[in-house]
Amino acid sequence: MKNFSLTLDAFHLRHTLAHTPDQVLENAHLLWDNLSKLGVSAFPSTDLKDLKSKLICYENGNYKPQQEVGRTTEWLTDNGKLDLGSFSTTDGFKINGNLQPFLVNDTYAVDLTLLPESANIDINIPQIQRFKPSCFLPSQIQASLGQTLWIYGEVDANEDCNLLAEKIANALVAGTNLNPAFTVSGELFASQLFIYQANDPNEPNNPVKQCQIFISLNNQQANTVQLIGNAYDWLRDLLCCYHKILFVNYQASQSYQKARTVYSDLENKIKEFQDLISNPKTQISDLKKLLSEIPQKSFDYTLCLQDLQFHNTSIQTNIKNYRICLNKITAINNQTSPKFWQDFLDKECQKWQEQIQTYINYLTPGQELFGQFIDIIRGIVETKQTERDRSLETTVQVLGIGFGGGAIVSGVVVQHIDKINLPLLPKNYFSASLILSIIATIVCTFLAMLGVWIKKRK
Repeated sequence: MKNFSLTLDAFHLRHTLAHTPDQVLENAHLLWDNLSKLGVSAFPSTDLKDLKSKLICYENGNYKPQQEVGRTTEWLTDNGKLDLGSFSTTDGFKINGNLQPFLVNDTYAVDLTLLPESANIDINIPQIQRFKPSCFLPSQIQASLGQTLWIYGEVDANEDCNLLAEKIANALVAGTNLNPAFTVSGELFASQLFIYQANDPNEPNNPVKQCQIFISLNNQQANTVQLIGNAYDWLRDLLCCYHKILFVNYQASQSYQKARTVYSDLENKIKEFQDLISNPKTQISDLKKLLSEIPQKSFDYTLCLQDLQFHNTSIQTNIKNYRICLNKITAINNQTSPKFWQDFLDKECQKWQEQIQTYINYLTPGQELFGQFIDIIRGIVETKQTERDRSLETTVQVLGIGFGGGAIVSGVVVQHIDKINLPLLPKNYFSASLILSIIATIVCTFLAMLGVWIKKRK
């Protein structure tokens, strides 16, 4: 393959709607950190290790994202594309590198390209390893939204492009646990385009661990490179939208599963509540304990539902932007575009958008159930508390009447104890007064209880 190039397009989320313009995600700088580390470990002879010093979001080696606010350009450098210099290979030729860093709305985007020092150098399959492709796989880059590896090469007209593309895809992930799977093929800018997907077998749906592989083989001496250059911004943004759509769909499925787990906990709490109210020995403290646990669950459930609504808005926005990019690329490509890109828009995007809306429709009634459940428990607790308070109040009143009546009788008895002559009373005046007071208290208490009973009967 002549005019060979290997390009990494990686996309990393900088901030979300929850952040102010000068705030970013905790790991927003991870992309630049990992690229700089590659410069130290894999490409020490290039300027990749000094990447941070050339980005406007760094000052003296410290990440300063506030310096990006208010910029009128997507470039994260003051002088455009960065020339990384070159490194030597054991095959006698050098490989040049360049890097283009961008801030596209809320996303960091990087284009890192390696190519032989001369377009006339013929690169075979084993020599692909001279470009160290394993350094650009997801495990090294860790781009939160995903990445695409794009290979371009010019071959003879009689070359078996299908077989060559398969060999290239396998060479890119050689020595890793990734297994590239052929997805689709077509034509882009008069060159054959083969798309492979290499996912981590342990987390196949996680965008951070996915790698999309584009292999563009020019077997017609077409002006593909020039056309790619003309459509560069739209191609970059289309890939960005593509990875965002996959990321949002993954996040939506995660939010839905979390909501289902919370809802399952609610169903268990409802069963626990039914057991409590059917048990006559249930204490108010048991209901209060249950009541204290539900609001947090309700809050978690509401957050999941809110996240799904954000994901719904996000996927709609990115589908719209994807369509705009595809239309622009189609216009540059003589009103034609790869069918699989249009199919992705019409089929996959439509399906995922409807699925997220289904998640929202399915979970919304559960939010109302949480509120109703809390109100029911609170109502029962308040009722039982009121009944207990009334019972206590009645007891206090009865005892008050009893002791009050006993005290009055005691006062009268003390004054006339010497005149009372009952054979059963002891001769000691104090003991006799005490016994009469106790009897009076019991009688008054009994009369008070009788009065409460008659009142309840009425």
